[in-house]
Amino acid sequence: MRSDGPALLPIFRSQHQAELLMWLYLHPDAEYGVSDLAERLGVPLSTLHREVVRLDAAGLIASRTLGRNRLVRANTDHPAAKALAQLLEVTFGPRVVIAEEFAIPGVKKVVFGSWAARHAGEAGPPPNDIDVLVVGKVDRADVYEAADRASSRLGIEVNPVVRTSKQWVDPEDALVKQIRASAHAEVDLATLHGTAACDALESKRARTG
Repeated sequence: MRSDGPALLPIFRSQHQAELLMWLYLHPDAEYGVSDLAERLGVPLSTLHREVVRLDAAGLIASRTLGRNRLVRANTDHPAAKALAQLLEVTFGPRVVIAEEFAIPGVKKVVFGSWAARHAGEAGPPPNDIDVLVVGKVDRADVYEAADRASSRLGIEVNPVVRTSKQWVDPEDALVKQIRASAHAEVDLATLHGTAACDALESKRARTG
């Protein structure tokens, strides 16, 4: 099954290829079975296998056979690896995934905690989760469902917390005070990629239901 090119940055052959590269390059120290990746990404095994063959031939990923399984990983020794990882981070990484999955009308999304600190260049161990502050009037069930979807796409736990708009501007709110005093990043799809790209993504979502 051939997927269309991704709406956010249509330089990749397909959405499936982009998401495969995103998963591998955002988890550069891990190795995955092709069947496992197909299940994680929601892609037919035959389709993912074709993408793996192409990317392996291009040297962007490395693979090996273990029994009947084919294991793949990002080829971080490729000359384009660093630039590709940065491109995938910008287009399909945590900020974009959070912006997409928490696209609840009328709310502000703020990433904070260890991931935001590493993203800002602060030294420290790799983050084990992503903390997201959702500001506005929301149904908490919608927020938790968004967190589950984002976690599934990124392969890392996403922890949401909710504050009202009034609490966000309250200088005495302990959590808000902590967030404002440390590394944090507001995420918004239109801001990250422009209104046209955001509209294209929404249009594609509408077509696919």
